[in-house]
Amino acid sequence: MKSYIKKYAKYIDYPLLFTYLALTIFGLIMIYSSSMAWSVNYYNDSPDRFYIQQLINLAIAYPVFLMAAIFPYKHFKKKWMMATVLGVIFTGLILVHFIGFAAGGARSWISLGFVNIQPSEVAKVGIIFYLAGVFSNKYRNGSINKLNESIFPPVIILTGVLLLVFLEPDLGSMVIIGAVGLSVMAASGVRLKPFIKLAGMVVAAAAVFIVPMMLFARDLIFTEKRMGRIDAFFNPFSDELGFGFQIVNGYLAIGSGGLGGLGLGQSIQKLGYLPEPHTDFIMSVIAEELGVFGVCFVIGGLGFIVLRGLWIAMTTTDPLARMLAAGVASMIGIQSFVNLGGLSGIIPLTGVTLPFISYGGTSVILLSLAMGVLLNVSMFNKYEKTKK
Repeated sequence: MKSYIKKYAKYIDYPLLFTYLALTIFGLIMIYSSSMAWSVNYYNDSPDRFYIQQLINLAIAYPVFLMAAIFPYKHFKKKWMMATVLGVIFTGLILVHFIGFAAGGARSWISLGFVNIQPSEVAKVGIIFYLAGVFSNKYRNGSINKLNESIFPPVIILTGVLLLVFLEPDLGSMVIIGAVGLSVMAASGVRLKPFIKLAGMVVAAAAVFIVPMMLFARDLIFTEKRMGRIDAFFNPFSDELGFGFQIVNGYLAIGSGGLGGLGLGQSIQKLGYLPEPHTDFIMSVIAEELGVFGVCFVIGGLGFIVLRGLWIAMTTTDPLARMLAAGVASMIGIQSFVNLGGLSGIIPLTGVTLPFISYGGTSVILLSLAMGVLLNVSMFNKYEKTKK
């Protein structure tokens, strides 16, 4: 291991590393600013409650990032690794239905006493590792385009993961996991014809599944909260004290910030007008306090990571590295779009956090794990180019 670290350390992707560190530190500062009033008013606790907790989360996340950055990514194509990843994913997603507790309307959390874990967050990252491993092996043995042998088995596993997340129900995470799975498959080297056939079969299977759900489980799909979010998406001002409350006050925060913002810590909307402003709507507080400059800093940092990941995926010659980089980049990009699209009214709200910025232990730790793997892939890619 020492020789491995020494060999690749000089190829560290410093722009990627510093962007990750800058976003997490900036997120920590904004969590403190956005959660002070919420902590005092709703938890009757000290203003730094969520700041201290996120500091602890980062104290775990940074070593996880470091270990992932030095752990050879090629182990992800080994059978024992893929089996371990799947075991962790399905164990968590099954247990959450029996011993999990609800938060935000979905039974999506498991308490381990000293920490709460969200299995769907584990699934987001784990499905990248599994699909990249299995498809890279199929690519190397030349069977990547065989539907029955190479494509159907991992797709069935992905469908099982999506179904378990849907039953929580956590539609936001389900959409992200499904989109990330398709992104990894698109980067796997599968030819267009088998991919189109698979897409047609998926649409047909979805129709077969959705029609009975519409007939016999309407209450599970069209809950009052979910329908309220859809109504708020089309016209939030029609119910600005009800389902439109959060998005309307998010608009007010964004509009109040202007170019330079009101100043760090000076947000008005975080004083009770934005429910849990340190999670899903933290960007509204950033816009109010730091204006366009703060928003551009966050979007620019996230955009750089996504584009850097896609560039690594396009320039590497290793199929496994290509799929890992594409998967991590697409996950961060898609989740950022879902969060920012929800608070800006482009898409309905889904309760998805903003990567590296929003409060959340499971989220920042798993994202750090994914970023560590991306940095590892980048180091190997730079090493291969230098050697050639």
